[in-house]
Amino acid sequence: MSHGGGIELTVKGADKRDAGRGVARLPEPARQRLNVLSGDAVVIEGEKRTVAKVWPMRDGGDDVIRIDADTRANAGVNVGDTVTVSTTSIQDATVVTVRPTSALPDDEGVDDRVKERLLDRPIREGERVNVEGMGTFVVSLADPTGPVRITESTEFSVLDGMTVDLDGDLGAAGGETAETSAGGTSGDDADEAAGLGVTYEDIGGLDDELDTIREMIELPLSEPDVFRRLGIDPPKGVLLYGPPGTGKTLIARAVANEVDAHFQTISGPEIVSKYKGESEEQLRDAFRTASDNAPAILFIDEIDSIAGTRDEDADMENRIVAQLLTLMDGLAERGRVIVIGATNRVDVIDPALRRGGRFDREIEIGVPGETGRREILDVHTREMPIADDVDLDRLAARTHGFVGADLQSLVTEAAMNALRRTRAEPMVARDDFEAAMAAVDPSAMREYVAEKPTKTFADVGGLEAAQRKLEEAVMWPLSYTELFEATATDPPSGVLLYGPPGTGKTLLATALAGESEVNFIRVAGPELLDKYVGESEKAVREVFERARQASPAIVFFDEIDAIATQRGGGNEATERVVSQLLTELDGNAEDPNVVVIAATNRKEALDPALLRPGRLEEHVPVPEPGENERRAILEVHTRDKPLAEDVDLDRLAAETTEYSGADLESLVRGASMRAIREFAIEHGPETAAERADEVSIRRSHFDAAADDLDSDL
Repeated sequence: MSHGGGIELTVKGADKRDAGRGVARLPEPARQRLNVLSGDAVVIEGEKRTVAKVWPMRDGGDDVIRIDADTRANAGVNVGDTVTVSTTSIQDATVVTVRPTSALPDDEGVDDRVKERLLDRPIREGERVNVEGMGTFVVSLADPTGPVRITESTEFSVLDGMTVDLDGDLGAAGGETAETSAGGTSGDDADEAAGLGVTYEDIGGLDDELDTIREMIELPLSEPDVFRRLGIDPPKGVLLYGPPGTGKTLIARAVANEVDAHFQTISGPEIVSKYKGESEEQLRDAFRTASDNAPAILFIDEIDSIAGTRDEDADMENRIVAQLLTLMDGLAERGRVIVIGATNRVDVIDPALRRGGRFDREIEIGVPGETGRREILDVHTREMPIADDVDLDRLAARTHGFVGADLQSLVTEAAMNALRRTRAEPMVARDDFEAAMAAVDPSAMREYVAEKPTKTFADVGGLEAAQRKLEEAVMWPLSYTELFEATATDPPSGVLLYGPPGTGKTLLATALAGESEVNFIRVAGPELLDKYVGESEKAVREVFERARQASPAIVFFDEIDAIATQRGGGNEATERVVSQLLTELDGNAEDPNVVVIAATNRKEALDPALLRPGRLEEHVPVPEPGENERRAILEVHTRDKPLAEDVDLDRLAAETTEYSGADLESLVRGASMRAIREFAIEHGPETAAERADEVSIRRSHFDAAADDLDSDL
């Protein structure tokens, strides 16, 4: 919509890689109406006026503008507000002086580095600008007046000392220190209040969650009168829950920063005191301080440590919960104060806190999907020198189950790997990320046997029929989602591999995970059994819960007959585990991103309820290998071995009629050990090491190894 020579657009957050660049992304219809090209300057007017450089917008709608946190603050607007965008002329700056809002290193090159980052960027005197990696600066002086562009010929300087521009008024940069201007806060809190902390552009993969949280928090803090006119009480609290490292604390800080609210943190374990009444007093002080500095956000991290379900034996915990309930009930009289709680153990929170009027809304901050992981990688590689062979899309597709903190660790480890290669202008390459992938695992899976298998179907000899069935049951639903949706077909919910010991059931499951590049959770059946009532069932629940968090994932139950034998035999512990397993399989049936594979050599012993459709419905036999399969297995295990000319794999395959795949692997290993032993005895340690490339595995070594195996079989 046009408005007084400009057009009105709705503000949205900037793309993750645009943070701190001072750009305004406009849709093509808006650029045509304004008659501006990429690189032109525009004035953005909300409560105040600011200037930004136009870049094209790839998606988002025809009536929106994407700008970062600094540009929003300079314009005095929040996400969702309406601004007027108009064209403007811009001059080259002759003199620009900026002052940092946080301490800078005592470095003679600071002026040049800051100037280099701000080249060709439109600015105005009194505004704040963010320089990635160096912090936020307030423009103290810009000559000539009005919008200017920093060029190579601009006389540029960074002043000593710090200042904070809290209200964003043009020309307000001067005099105040971080401590005095932040309303009594200092340190990190002052940084947050001054707009130096986390912004929406620093959070990837949580756009839907952010929209919900903004609705619950921004309106009560900025426009409480709206709720009064409707005759309802504004929300008092929001409970964020999800696995560690998904961004719960980050979201709370970002919202407080964006709405320019006082931000106060309570760390649950820190307020617990051995002295009676002291913990409650600390809670009261925190709520009192938040009320005195309203609008305010009171953030309680690890709230489960102080607000667990009350019981008769926990006197101190009961008093803390009761005090917290009382304080939250009193928020209506205290004004604009919102309480945000964060936990990764939402089920242990006292139910009285989880009702309306206290924590009005519970929002899950889950493990990000592929698109979210790509956004998070954009955030953490924003200023990183990346080589051309790095494909962030491919990296996002491979990091199943990684939360934001894991991806940050991954990027840091890749950068450290690049630094180990060279200190002079390091460039982070694909090999650095590959090394980092081997070193960093998804944190949601670390307490389980989570693997990233390196084996593929090339490491499996024979078993082509079983491979084909597994591909169709597991890989096709992940690769051909659209085909399953178009035909309204549900993929198999579970697969049972059955056959004699040593035929390759575990190897097949591992190779499948390696082929599909998904998380692989291997659970040995006996590991789930516990002598205490309820613990075994809890272990089963947690396995499936973590698998869903780290999906797509394969859950592999090895030796499932140890925990899922037929019910009715009088073993109550096993019966409870089977019942829990059935419940989890039923709940998992509609999730194609979590596939259950089980293996057993005692199919007849399993409870029939497990084997019906909707549970372990696909039954894949893994039989003893025939001669052709034995030949393929021998070829796999001798692939890189120095075989002598007298070794005939066809003859070996024909002679090993009763050998399983595991027996054949043992045969090859035994022959190799005999060759090593013979060569070492003949030549001695030093000579054997020097002539190691001369060793070979002969037919006689295989014959001797076979004799040993035959005596054991």
